[in-house]
Amino acid sequence: MSIEAIAANLAVVDAHIRGEAQDPASVMGLYTDDIVLEAPASGLVLTDKAAIQANYVRIFSSIADVEIEPLDRFATADRVVDDCIVRCRLTADGFADASYSVGERIELRLLHVFHMRDGKIAREQVFESWKRLA
Repeated sequence: MSIEAIAANLAVVDAHIRGEAQDPASVMGLYTDDIVLEAPASGLVLTDKAAIQANYVRIFSSIADVEIEPLDRFATADRVVDDCIVRCRLTADGFADASYSVGERIELRLLHVFHMRDGKIAREQVFESWKRLA
């Protein structure tokens, strides 16, 4: 197992997590050309960068007052796992299968499993759990 590959994978995922909300177009180069993004709970499967970018634009333009609490991140030579909690207010219908209504403050537990290939993200699996905040 290459420590350099693990460090590179962690850096790519860190750039992805930091950049996806600010400028979705800026993270598309972190994906392989045959990227697959899957969110099983909502039935979402996206297989091209344009669809993924549009999904990020839709999501991040529909939330406000975002707080991210990192919980854990670790990697191997071909996987990165990121676990975090996101708290935000829904301002529009931007999620594929939002469990709550516009205006509500919610908490999302997000577990990402990134499958890495040649220093890029080849598959992104997003597992989410929704909770209404008071």
